[in-house]
Amino acid sequence: MTEVSNDVTPHPDAPIVVLGATSGIGALVVDDALRRGLSVRGFARGADKMPRRDGLDPVAGDARNPDDLAQAVAGARAVIYALGIKERPAMLWEQETLFSESTKALLDVMATAGVRRLVAVTGFGAGRSRAAMSGLEKLGHGLLLGRVYADKSRQEELIENSPLDWTIARPVILTKGPRTGNVRVLSKPSEWRNGLISRSDVAEYLVRSVLEGANIGESVVLAR
Repeated sequence: MTEVSNDVTPHPDAPIVVLGATSGIGALVVDDALRRGLSVRGFARGADKMPRRDGLDPVAGDARNPDDLAQAVAGARAVIYALGIKERPAMLWEQETLFSESTKALLDVMATAGVRRLVAVTGFGAGRSRAAMSGLEKLGHGLLLGRVYADKSRQEELIENSPLDWTIARPVILTKGPRTGNVRVLSKPSEWRNGLISRSDVAEYLVRSVLEGANIGESVVLAR
């Protein structure tokens, strides 16, 4: 386990780094943070194509590349990990490694930079939350997303074994609905269940978790 340097204390006005800033939940995190007047460093392969906005510093790079990550993380207040993948037929048979490989690189870079706060999105069915699924849910989930979620589970294990101030957020089934502010943060395994939640509500929770220091050292399920 890499020890986190305590030499750097991020200023409250330091940027929040968003990995996966150009699409999905990551893009909505950027929107939510900027709406609050926060400074955001948006990291993605195509970040150089992001529209110019006050408070936004785009950083293009590969999430598996430690040098690219170091450029994004330097001097940051926190990191929100919201990387995703495009759905494709090959997901059914190809091994997925993006989540675990990028997380391993990120944890090392954050430790070196002295950036302690990490909020990472995985999903309901990753890690210990798989046990909360019904038999039918496990069957369908395993057939369609088994290889993806196996890597998300590896990702969760890496985070949970790190010395960072981490939070793992597992949203249930995602919708395109508006932000409602109605998010149930289920921290007890006995409460974990499937359901629906909008990406916008997930994004709002992720930013709020950074601002409030919520659920540090916890793996939670996000539902409506």
